[in-house]
Amino acid sequence: MTQEELDALMSGEIDDLDGLEDEEVVEEQSSDETTSEEVEENAEVEKDDIVHDILEEKLPYPATDENKMVHQLDDVTKESEEKASEIFDIIEGISSDLMEKEESLEKILEVIQSNIELFQTLSAKFPDVAVFQTQLEKNEAVVNDVNETIEALQNSGDSIMNVMDIMQYQDIHRQKIERVINVMRALSKYMNTLFEGKIDDEKRVSSAKHIAGDTTDDLASTDDIEALLEQFGGQ
Repeated sequence: MTQEELDALMSGEIDDLDGLEDEEVVEEQSSDETTSEEVEENAEVEKDDIVHDILEEKLPYPATDENKMVHQLDDVTKESEEKASEIFDIIEGISSDLMEKEESLEKILEVIQSNIELFQTLSAKFPDVAVFQTQLEKNEAVVNDVNETIEALQNSGDSIMNVMDIMQYQDIHRQKIERVINVMRALSKYMNTLFEGKIDDEKRVSSAKHIAGDTTDDLASTDDIEALLEQFGGQ
């Protein structure tokens, strides 16, 4: 009850309090019904907007090379196989370079080992010549560096082999895609078989453009139908 209704009741202008409450209930129910109707109208409008958006997209898409599913999957398998082959070639080149460098270091290590043996002999015979001992220590230090470098090259070679093993999964993925392509092609041929008829299309009676009971004259022309059939023709 509002302040105005309370003032009117106190002044005697409103005698029936129950009637006033009934009017308020009726007004609330009317307001609820109006709200429900508005929600339904909004839902219908939203549904119409969705349908309009779908029609604006012009689905299904035309059967161009960019939209043909099997055509696109064939391109994916072909390009991925080509790129994978290029990657393998690069990896094999790097692996070969590492092996060559490792062999070179092995030869260098042999020379250093012979130098160490020589300086050990000279240092033993001429202990007073400090240069022999100095060169001996330098060569021994170089041996450690060369061994660490060879070990690093070997670890890099192992890592490259792991990469090549991982790249084998690319071939597995290609096989999976090809299997999907084969299933899709089989389904396409099966559907075409289901829609086959005993009468050739050119021998069929032409379809009527307008049948009694049609509510619109906006009918597809023969050219439109032929263009549509051409789009959905075999891949």
